[in-house]
Amino acid sequence: MRALVVDDERPALDELSWLLARDDRVREVLTSDSATEGLRMLQEVDVDVVFLDVQMPGLTGLELAQVLSRFRTPPAIVFVTAHEEHAVEAFDVRAVDYVLKPVRADRLAEAVRRVVEATAGGRQAVPEQAPARDDVQVAVERGGVTRFVDRVAISHVEAQGDYARLHVADGAEGASGGSYLVRTPLSQLEEEWAAAGFVRIHRSLLVSLGHVAELRMEAGRCSVVVTGGTELGVSRRHTRQLRDLLLRRSGA
Repeated sequence: MRALVVDDERPALDELSWLLARDDRVREVLTSDSATEGLRMLQEVDVDVVFLDVQMPGLTGLELAQVLSRFRTPPAIVFVTAHEEHAVEAFDVRAVDYVLKPVRADRLAEAVRRVVEATAGGRQAVPEQAPARDDVQVAVERGGVTRFVDRVAISHVEAQGDYARLHVADGAEGASGGSYLVRTPLSQLEEEWAAAGFVRIHRSLLVSLGHVAELRMEAGRCSVVVTGGTELGVSRRHTRQLRDLLLRRSGA
């Protein structure tokens, strides 16, 4: 691939271009210290991927990405930034990845891998972590009556001691909303339901990726809004993993 790195901070620009040049999948690395100059270069040279800082003087990285999205054959975009709060805007320009500074070599290698997959055959690759469709039903009890709830209708799961509370989104797959207590610990459900797209976002919460309607970043805090409008807090420990998974799904 031919890559362009755009960053107004020279140390960051040099480090990122050096790391990319070491990757066998990258045949050439171009650099620019401003988004305006980067745009000029992109109008003259074909580039496969642009690694963009977000906050730059004048034209910002997000603004440049919006311009590039209107190209007949736009390059893949990877944001490289020290700021977590711009992840939501990255969805709007269909970024392939969102890498936080300081950049680790292994994390950058993963971003390159995602670019290779996303640009293979000239179209976005199917995300590996997309939640699977399934016909699993979960037996729940309420008032002495056993019901069978479609797992695909469950938006999130909340720990309650050694039990777990399943939250069903109103209207999901024709289901009526509500919650049901099951005699299964959250850790067991996390392991058994991972393949169906359930991920941990907090020590006491699992969320179904298929039910995430919004990702919010405010004052350094992350939350998601699931089907039905419920907002759930995401711990700092799980923020990066969740954001990465959602960004990969957004390229589908």
